[in-house]
Amino acid sequence: MTTLVTGARGKIGRSLIARLHAAGLPVRAASADPAALTVPAGVQTAELRLDTPATFDAALTGVTQVLLYAEPAGIDAFIASARTAGVEHIVLISSSSVLGPNAADDSLGAHHLDVENALAASGIPTTVLRPDAFASNALGWARFIGNGMPIEHAYADAETAPIHTDDIADIAFAALTGHELRGGTYHLTGEEALTFRAQLAVLATVLDRDIPVVDITPEAARAQLTQHMPVEMADSLLAFWDSATRRPAPIADTTRSLLGTPARTFAQWAREHAAAFSRN
Repeated sequence: MTTLVTGARGKIGRSLIARLHAAGLPVRAASADPAALTVPAGVQTAELRLDTPATFDAALTGVTQVLLYAEPAGIDAFIASARTAGVEHIVLISSSSVLGPNAADDSLGAHHLDVENALAASGIPTTVLRPDAFASNALGWARFIGNGMPIEHAYADAETAPIHTDDIADIAFAALTGHELRGGTYHLTGEEALTFRAQLAVLATVLDRDIPVVDITPEAARAQLTQHMPVEMADSLLAFWDSATRRPAPIADTTRSLLGTPARTFAQWAREHAAAFSRN
């Protein structure tokens, strides 16, 4: 009953591996660079590149369950290899971007929707997790805050309900080890709605320092974002932020509603990661 965890260097993957290992369940950590993985003693590692089918068979040998990140480039070949390996269940980390009215025409939405649709047609039982904004997205501000620089942001009053990645790992663990969540589709959020300005205020309180916020135009933000992501992704993100200034953030499935445990707050996340915002 080995579980393959793709994206094992990521926050969700690392947390899930720790949970499965602590429960005494066999787990294999997969990454494009397995040599760079730090895993508990006894955890297997494997090379897996989700856009490179030649890496699939070896990584999937003996695997019955998979935590899968969405990568449409190799999904058909991955499904074929999973069937051959005898995989019985996949938990997909998708995105709430698929819930948009034009998701199929949106770069971010289509990326995840293509994988959801392929798995739905595969016949392999799949649990779909659609998280909203991650609390850890705030790490994008760390360098600026650490150096005492203002945060430049378009749509600073856009409201989301950021979710702690450990909450996602808890829900994924429950789906992989029980039957109540298995096969369902869940839109995941935190329990509190916060604008970007409010998130920065929380960080200012936790760090005990002022964090100035400078409102910039969408055009200026686009120029900044496209230094780190494709133009299509930047445009998708800006469109989402724009819409999020005009409606309250929805509070969807949380660890409280799915698991009966309180969701972790953004303030808790900020306290746990305060060192990342220390002065450089």
